[in-house]
Amino acid sequence: MNPLDDPSDPPAGWAHTHVRQYIATDGADDKNGHIWRRGAPVLLLTTIGRRSGRGRRTPLIYGRDGDRYLVVASLGGSDHAPKWFDNLVADPRVRVQVLGDVFDAQARPATAEEQSRLWPTMTAIWPDYDNYQKRTDRPIPVVVLERRSGDEA
Repeated sequence: MNPLDDPSDPPAGWAHTHVRQYIATDGADDKNGHIWRRGAPVLLLTTIGRRSGRGRRTPLIYGRDGDRYLVVASLGGSDHAPKWFDNLVADPRVRVQVLGDVFDAQARPATAEEQSRLWPTMTAIWPDYDNYQKRTDRPIPVVVLERRSGDEA
């Protein structure tokens, strides 16, 4: 069985509620759906746990670069990357849900050139990313999600 087919969701709190409502409504829920706080668009990203080998689903603010989706591995400016980022570095096969569109994708950190071009795209959507970057010495990566061929919308 593909671990992306039966992921676990955050165990409790706002992220759990957001994922459950997003799935139940294909993102149409007014509070916990595709459009979230301050009008930020949200997708669901499923990674494969680098230790468990199980799918792990996370709601994330996203942007676009052409047909590619972008997410930011900020963890609110923590000095370490979020677990979902460590997972996709270990195994770049991911599943993405945007509204009712669910597809497999390949994930990768943006190159240095892409990072400098894409960071402003993401801070235009969620300006706090600049504040998060000021809180930590680690460079906060933009992650590029590219739909795998055969999963065309």
